[in-house]
Amino acid sequence: MAADAALLTVPGPHGDRTVRVSSPTRVIWPEAGITKLELAEYFIAVGEAFVAANGDRPISLQRFSGDVTGEQFFSKNPPKGAPEWVRSVPVTYPSGRKHPQLVIDEPATAVWAAQMNTIVFHPWASRAERSDYPDQLRIDLDPQPGTGFAEAVPAALALRELFGEVGLTAFVKTSGSRGIHVFAPIEPEHEFLDVRHAVIALGRELERRMPAEVTTNWWKEERGDRIFIDYNQANRDRTMAGAYSPRPLPHASVSCPLEWEELETTDPKAHTIRTVPARLATSGDPWAGMHEHPGRIDVLLEWWQRDLDAGLGELPFPPDFPKMPGEPMRVQPSRARNPD
Repeated sequence: MAADAALLTVPGPHGDRTVRVSSPTRVIWPEAGITKLELAEYFIAVGEAFVAANGDRPISLQRFSGDVTGEQFFSKNPPKGAPEWVRSVPVTYPSGRKHPQLVIDEPATAVWAAQMNTIVFHPWASRAERSDYPDQLRIDLDPQPGTGFAEAVPAALALRELFGEVGLTAFVKTSGSRGIHVFAPIEPEHEFLDVRHAVIALGRELERRMPAEVTTNWWKEERGDRIFIDYNQANRDRTMAGAYSPRPLPHASVSCPLEWEELETTDPKAHTIRTVPARLATSGDPWAGMHEHPGRIDVLLEWWQRDLDAGLGELPFPPDFPKMPGEPMRVQPSRARNPD
């Protein structure tokens, strides 16, 4: 007896491909009742927009051994058994180690990744062939306890204005959870550390303008009930859920690109695997053409230098990074003040 499987025809730039999906009736989102087959079919439905947003980039796969309530792990190496039409590129990690990472060139790759139990796709901010040089400046607005999506909205709108002041065009999406992601296309002419510094400069300026609402404090004990500007997401090998990527939440939400005019009235929980395909078909992709007019980060790097001259130095890096030049001690403030 043949194993339980479905064969899906996936259109793409090189013609149709047939992708086998095993255990198609297995439920991935128990609360919503969404199966593995529905997940694969979702990537066919949003394929063009998904590849436009996440394609041609090194990508990490967040995979699950069962449903979204179970064990999960990250695949940075391409999973074994990849079809011959799935490619990878070598990238350099913060440790200096090099290793290949998967690249998505067509919807069939996303469907195959779903077959490999991938739920969330985490693309780099750089292109596959120039992986050291980001072509996106990304801001992660992360609500802290006591805040949520509604509190992140004013920060995102103020951030959009700030982007405009420095000559960048901002694009917005839900995180798929409580946060908001704001991206801007940039010329790929600066390494990750420079782009990180540009993000810090931008975050500090927003913090000056909205001190009661946002913070760049790395240590949670200092953030309070403000929106955290997670500048460390701009580091090499630091990623966030890609546009149109599902999230492992009970309602099967999607990190959904929005028009700016929608932001104040949208419900992030309404953008799900089951609703986003119709939304795309009806309204189109708000991120279409994002990279037609990339900007530059020169002004932000001038702001970074201005802040350095004023005594504001480097900020902490993630704990798994090597110690970086100028970085403060990686000790939370309360412990530094009370060593005993």
